[in-house]
Amino acid sequence: MQIRQYRIESKFLDREVIIDFYLPPQASDLNNIRLLLINDGQDLPVMPFTKILELMYSQQYITPLLCAGIHCGVERKMEYGTADTLHYAGLGAKAGAYTRFVMQELLPFIHSTFNEYAFKDKSFAGFSLGGLSALDTVYHYPKEFINVGVFSGSFWWRSKKYGKDYSDDKDRIMHQQVRKGQHYPWLRFFFECGALDELADRNNNGVIDSIDDTLDLIQELKKKGYTDDAIEYLELADGMHNIATWARAFPQFLVWAFSKDRR
Repeated sequence: MQIRQYRIESKFLDREVIIDFYLPPQASDLNNIRLLLINDGQDLPVMPFTKILELMYSQQYITPLLCAGIHCGVERKMEYGTADTLHYAGLGAKAGAYTRFVMQELLPFIHSTFNEYAFKDKSFAGFSLGGLSALDTVYHYPKEFINVGVFSGSFWWRSKKYGKDYSDDKDRIMHQQVRKGQHYPWLRFFFECGALDELADRNNNGVIDSIDDTLDLIQELKKKGYTDDAIEYLELADGMHNIATWARAFPQFLVWAFSKDRR
């Protein structure tokens, strides 16, 4: 597995961004390479991501990919989030700048650096808050992407603090964004949750919040017109909010999104 690391000076983020590129097999058809962006790319070596890809390729489970692991910065909770709406505590203040980095700096860099590839399509994935960021970016630029993968997504991201005035129906930011958005029939969504992601259960229904928030978001997507063919939900009974769990789930996302049957 060939890996190249590049550093991009971002004018939008005012910092250097490290990107690890996991190259497709050398014998790949250059006209059918697919691009996968991954937030929190600094966590991929811990999986380890190379072994996951090598297994996928050796078993011919997936079509060739160029994977870009985007390392987060020290202001992760400011750069990840929802671009149009701040978390009530001011988190995500640089989410718009991060989205502009991805669309106006990273993607042009990829196209110029790997100009031998004619990318068939683009997808975006992320973990926890990075998953929220990935979905937010895809929903802002639906014509640029086809798949999004969210692992333990931070869909509790909200515009108002918990209390008597808080409402799940009105104050969860990503849910509102989907509700007010449009239906893009080519988009496909993969969600993973672990039953041990957390302990919080704010509505006391016996289901942890991360699962409730994800299932509610899926319902919003279905109301918008997305069917079960466009949505995959994976719940791991022993899954936790950690890299080891996401490493177990990632192969299922890869097969779902990039199986040769879906060429």
